[in-house]
This record gives sequence, C-alpha cells and structure tokens, in this order.
Amino acid sequence: MKTTTTFLLSFLFFFSSFIFSQTTTKLSIKKTEKTTIISKHIYGHFAEHLGRCIYGGFYVGENSKIPNTNGVRNDIISALKELKIPNLRWPGGCFADTYHWKDGIGTKENRPTMINRWWGGITENNSFGTHDFLDLCETLGTEPYLAANVGSGTVQEFTDWVQYVNHQGKSPMADLRKKNNRENPWGVSFWGVGNEMWGCGGNMTPEYYANIYKQYATFMTDWTNSNKLFRIASGANVSDYHWTEVLMRDIPKNLIEGVALHSYSFVKWEKKGSSTQFDETQYFATMQTALKMEELVTKHSEIMDKYDPNNKIALIVDEWGGWYDVEPGTNPGFLYQQNTMRDAMIAGATLNIFNNHSKRVKMANLAQTINVLQAVILTEEDKMLLTPTYHVMKMYNVHQDAQLIPIEFNSPLYTFGEKSLPALSASASKDKNGLIHISVVNIDAIKENTIEIDLKELGVQKMTGTILSSSKLQDHNTFNNPNKISPKIFKELEVKNNTLLVKIPAFSVIVLEGK
Repeated sequence: MKTTTTFLLSFLFFFSSFIFSQTTTKLSIKKTEKTTIISKHIYGHFAEHLGRCIYGGFYVGENSKIPNTNGVRNDIISALKELKIPNLRWPGGCFADTYHWKDGIGTKENRPTMINRWWGGITENNSFGTHDFLDLCETLGTEPYLAANVGSGTVQEFTDWVQYVNHQGKSPMADLRKKNNRENPWGVSFWGVGNEMWGCGGNMTPEYYANIYKQYATFMTDWTNSNKLFRIASGANVSDYHWTEVLMRDIPKNLIEGVALHSYSFVKWEKKGSSTQFDETQYFATMQTALKMEELVTKHSEIMDKYDPNNKIALIVDEWGGWYDVEPGTNPGFLYQQNTMRDAMIAGATLNIFNNHSKRVKMANLAQTINVLQAVILTEEDKMLLTPTYHVMKMYNVHQDAQLIPIEFNSPLYTFGEKSLPALSASASKDKNGLIHISVVNIDAIKENTIEIDLKELGVQKMTGTILSSSKLQDHNTFNNPNKISPKIFKELEVKNNTLLVKIPAFSVIVLEGK
C-alpha cells in the first residue's frame, strides 16, 4: 500500500509539474501615444559581386537558354516581385570599395576586366554594370541602394556616378549616359558612402573616416536644391559603439541621413560549422548571436538618441543574416550555403526586432539575395528554389509600411544546459486597410509554446494564420525536393470568450491576420 501511495504521489507531482511547465503567455498591447510606421525598407536585400549572386544567380546573359529579360532570369524576377522587395543594395560589400563604375558602362565587349580580390580571385568581366542593375530595379519596382567606392576611389569618381544616374539636364555625365542609350536619369536616392571602413574599406579609425565622409557628402547633390539624396555612412561592426558615437558626434546633421550597422549570426568566426549538419549546441549558439541584435539595436539607438533626439537620422542594418561554412566541394570564396529551419528562426526573430525598433531602424538588408550566405533564392543551372528564409520574408511583408502596434509579454525560456534564451519573439502592425498582423517565432528546439491574445483589445473578431514549420531543424529545400518547407494554413487556433489561444510548435514561424 505504501509503495502504491508513493508511486501515485510521484506521478501526481510529475503531472502537475508538466502542466505547470506548459504555461500560457499573455500577449497584450502596450499603450503609447506615439505612432510609428514600420518602413518597408526594413525588408531590403543585398546583391554583391560575390560567388554566384550576380553571375549565375541574377544574371545569365541575354543569349542564355534560360528565359530572361535583358539577361536577368525571369523566374527570379517573378519570385522577387512576389516577395515585394523594397530596395536592393549593390555592388557590395567589400567589392564596392574596389569597384570603378565606369568599367561597367558602354558596350559590353569593350568593358575592361578586373580581378575580384575579395571573393575567390576570379576575373570579373563587368558585363553586369550600372545600367543592368538600375534597369533590373525598375523591372522589380524596387529602389536601388548604391554602395559607392570610397576605399580606392575619389570624390570626383563618386560625384560623377551621382551625376550619371541622377542628372536630368545637360552635363558631362548626363551626356555620357544618353550616349549609352539612357535618356532619362534613374533618380537614385540611397547612397552608401563606402562600406566597412573599419575593415575591407580601408581599416580606418572612426575619427579619420568621419572626416572622409564629410568630404564626400559635401559634394553630393541631386541638383534640385532639395538634396533628396539619402546618404548612409559606413557604420559599426557589431558592438563597436565608439564608432557610432564618433559618427554621430562629428558629422553635421545636414550631411547625413543614415548610419549603417553590420552583424552576422554564427557559432564562432574561425569555424562556423555546417549549414545543414549541426546539433542543438550549435543551433543554440547561433540563436544567441541572432538575438543579440536586440541589444545591438537598442544600444546603438541610445547613442543616436543622444545626438539626434528628433530622430532625423536612420539606423540602417544593411548586412545581417546567418553565416556558416560553405557547402562541401564549393569555392570557399563564394560563400554558398544551404538554408534550413534554423535560418527561418534567424529571419523571423530578427525582423521582429527591427519592426519593434522601427522608430530608429528605417532600413535593413539581408545578406544576400541569391546563392550567397542566408539567401532567399538558390539556383543550379536552370533550376531555382525558394528557401525557408524567402518564405518568412514573404509572410512578413504584410508589415511593410504598416503602423506598429507595440506589444508586451513575458516570454517563456528556451533552456539548453545551463543557459537560456527567450523562446518567443513577436511584432504586430495595422495596415492601411485596417488588418491586424501579428508575427510570432518560437525558437525552442523541443517545446511547443502557447500565447493568449485578447481579441477585444486588438479590435478584431476573428483571426486566421499561416505557419512555416518542419519536422527537423536541419530540414531544407533541395533542387530534387524544392517544396519540402513551404507555408501552410495554420489551424491551431482556439477562441474562448473573445480570447484567442495559439499553440506555437517548436522552431516555427506564424503570422496571424485579424479582421
């Protein structure tokens, strides 16, 4: 009898502990008087002359058997239109500070070649240049973001490029553009004044770069006396807060519109590990660096608030994403990697951070669009696939230019060993049609989590949802099975007394829509 009683008590203790561990997280609206719009430009992308991003990715040439428009693959054009990409950064990256734009204009057979010293040491034939890129942006309906050469270029070269693409009247560079069969200017607003000036852009100190930046920015104009150019200073590497401090302190506010920030997610710099063959230890470590984006954005924003209390200067996270070892048998300088549910977790959690900090974060660029790092598209000859990251960004594009709904909740913990991370991240918005969207990510590798939402508080009567999930964190789409991971209708929604209960599976991304 004593043994039976002991067993029963032990069972009840275990069962009650299990029930207690399955706590429900209440998500509520945070009251605020200020209205913030989530800029669509947070959902920007990045295309560098690196590996197979441009050549063999975007660009296959006009004579390719692969269906194309002016040499750019039609299937990629269609996919990126579906994604609603708001801006595209080009030509780098490190490549930008060795790129001389005049090498990429004029008849293609007469363009000089160069060595891509940063990425694989291959010969670049400059067949994809300024016209090709800007015409592509027009086709996609996206804004170009040109990263200009400060590291090995000159002020004259930079300002000539601005004049070439933007000047409407008669001028030497406008005349050259017209000679190259483009009558009207493209009207490029976004300009990066150098890239990673603390590293491949010249290994400069922030004090030195601030002076260089002022020189370049002074000579930039759009010739309308309104100076609509959006000038972006090369910003900090991860947590180099001194860099941001110096730029904000030393650069006059009339010479700058944005300050950049770069931060990648990986286990450790020396050996990042496989993109597909990883265990939970590596997954947890990667998510630690991904979630650190919250701290980085917060602290860099606090510095900017000190010098720019009226929030005129934007924080631009123009390089972010997961970075792993290249796929076996591929060129180490091409940075080609696969894309798993781990990358979906990085994308969803990071975009939630950007949305929630959209008062200061006005633009971001995932690295990179095709075949490089955390790509949204992979290609192999005439084949193309959409990655889990693509699907997350498409699910999230409902937040573009929508009004931020500040929310608050106490996240349950994802615990691994002796360390813990917040398991849940979320952001919410209201679009111009009055639809409410809530994006939620559960990064826990094992446990389901449940959230509770008061529908009356949100002002909606019902909600539907879309989910991206899979059976294993390592799952990914392949050219033989390109739809292994794709969004599905989410059905684990339960409404009781105007309260919505949402069960969020382990390592999944959900976007809810309320009417």
